[in-house]
Amino acid sequence: MLYREAGQFKSTYAADSAILPIRQDRIGMAAILLIAFVVVPFLASPYLFSAILIPFLILSLAAIGLNILTGYAGQLSLGSAAFMAVGAFAAYNFVLRIPGIPLLLAFAGGGLMAAAVGIVFGLPSLRIRGFYLAVATLAAQFFILWALTKIGWFTNYNPSGVITAQPMVILGRAFDTPQEKYLLILVIVCLMALAAKNMARGNIGRQWMAIRDMDVAAEVIGIRPMRAKLLAFAVSSFYCGVAGALFAYAYLGTVEPEAYNLDLSFRILFMIIIGGVGTVVGAFLGSAFIIVLPIALSMIVGFLDSTLGLGVASSAASNVELMVFGGLIIFFLIVEPHGLARIWQIAKEKLRLWPFPH
Repeated sequence: MLYREAGQFKSTYAADSAILPIRQDRIGMAAILLIAFVVVPFLASPYLFSAILIPFLILSLAAIGLNILTGYAGQLSLGSAAFMAVGAFAAYNFVLRIPGIPLLLAFAGGGLMAAAVGIVFGLPSLRIRGFYLAVATLAAQFFILWALTKIGWFTNYNPSGVITAQPMVILGRAFDTPQEKYLLILVIVCLMALAAKNMARGNIGRQWMAIRDMDVAAEVIGIRPMRAKLLAFAVSSFYCGVAGALFAYAYLGTVEPEAYNLDLSFRILFMIIIGGVGTVVGAFLGSAFIIVLPIALSMIVGFLDSTLGLGVASSAASNVELMVFGGLIIFFLIVEPHGLARIWQIAKEKLRLWPFPH
């Protein structure tokens, strides 16, 4: 009964096509943002910021980027972590080699460099698709990491290949505490998520979805596949590049190629599959599932071990966590193949008609 739009009339097209057309959705979003910006910074511990909230936000941004390419444009990619690495190393070199450059501009520059690399490796999408395109982007993953490791200029000829990231200083203010880093990342992620949602709802998003559904029919009605596909690669890589720069500066504190390995690419892919392909909210739900659930399972196993005195070895406990985690992924995909975002959408539809059956 609380989630009914009865009596909420739309008098303009803009009001009817708003991102949140129902008053309850606007109130809910305002409450979430209020909690994220006001409540969490005062109540969360440094561990919660550093181990959960910061990686959750950064990987959500990377998942949004991959969802633009795979969910909206239908181009499968396994090179998300490589484009994150390009953004991180480009931002590091911008700060290193251009004295006085603003850090946010360096992050944007890292995203633009990742977009340029994404366009280059997106060229095969004009001829191949599906599994073969995934293999091509997988080659990008290996090639980019090889180049960052073997070409010394990228790492400023550091023999170890592991570089300490420069301090995060913006407008003369140092963002060195977990709370300050969280708020900075939260602002960036909210703005870029809003931009992604608007792109998906606009003319560009409609072109991407037409290409995804049937590229031949899209070309017949006047959509240029080359422009639409390369634009999807560029925008997706830009998001991943900015996420990679934030990952290096705000989470790891170091710039190193091994942090952006193939495992990270698969984790981001799992995020959009579990959260929901082709939705912005699915990126956040999938990221929360992948990051929070293993920590929760570890705490539950530790609690049961200490309470019941099972004497489970740490190696066995970690294997149990992985088994339960994998089982839950399979369960959710069987229950709803379209991800957690679809489950949330169905729940809202049921609330609109509750308590009446449908």
